[in-house]
Amino acid sequence: MNRIITFLIFFLIVLLAFAQEKADIAVSYDYTYPTTRDKIQTTPMTLLASHDRSKYFNSLSLWIDSLKSTPEGKAQYMEILKQSCLTIEPDGTMSWDLRKGPTKTVYTYIFTDNDAALLTVYGKWGDDLGFYTEPLAEIEWNIISDSTATMLGYECILAETDYHGRHWKAWFTPEIPVCFGPWKLRGLPGLILKATCDGAFSFTATGLESTDREMTTIYSPADYERVDRKKAQAQHEYHVNNAEAIFKAQNGGNATLTYQDDEGNPIDAPVYNPAKHSIEPDYKN
Repeated sequence: MNRIITFLIFFLIVLLAFAQEKADIAVSYDYTYPTTRDKIQTTPMTLLASHDRSKYFNSLSLWIDSLKSTPEGKAQYMEILKQSCLTIEPDGTMSWDLRKGPTKTVYTYIFTDNDAALLTVYGKWGDDLGFYTEPLAEIEWNIISDSTATMLGYECILAETDYHGRHWKAWFTPEIPVCFGPWKLRGLPGLILKATCDGAFSFTATGLESTDREMTTIYSPADYERVDRKKAQAQHEYHVNNAEAIFKAQNGGNATLTYQDDEGNPIDAPVYNPAKHSIEPDYKN
């Protein structure tokens, strides 16, 4: 009961902070990262930002979560999936292929609040949804004023930082005096339009526009439990590397997992290596 009360108080604080808050700009980013299949994948992400607050998310995930937040929306979403993914054979056999439909694969939402000097991360680690907070002061930048580049028509300046186990280079534009950027990156005197780090992680702005969209809070907040950042990431690693054992335990030991490539050929189970696959590998320290 105490945990529930604490969560409700926390959510009320976040709700009040973001109530009726409208963004001034909307930025589209390509988020590029390595997969456990030794491939580089790119996912579109969006940043809504005002002078004091920001919201970072995947637009498809936001649309799905907004639909599923009401009984009517859930029914509508299931009908969309049925039309897209369900195949009924002449003999009446039914099969689902969720790859054909609008399904949620990105669970990350990040809310940043300058007034509270705090950012809140919502996500999924293993099978569990959770959230955690961290102070904005964790990032300290070194601005390299004589290193510049032009992106989306804006002159950008280079800055560097070490953050949660990786060294980041970010290009920000003072022409847009908003101190936010993709993911958790923020705190520079201008919008971050590109960021890269050691390994294959990067964020590249692909579009920028003025907007008055509301930065709505998280949908279905009761589905999320407070977690510890490092423990949650360790849980995710364990879940990926022990997926078959977990699946068997959940099904009475009578089930197996098989893996296929894009052509349907059998392949080995994925192996999660934090040094390669985690954007914050410091949880191993």
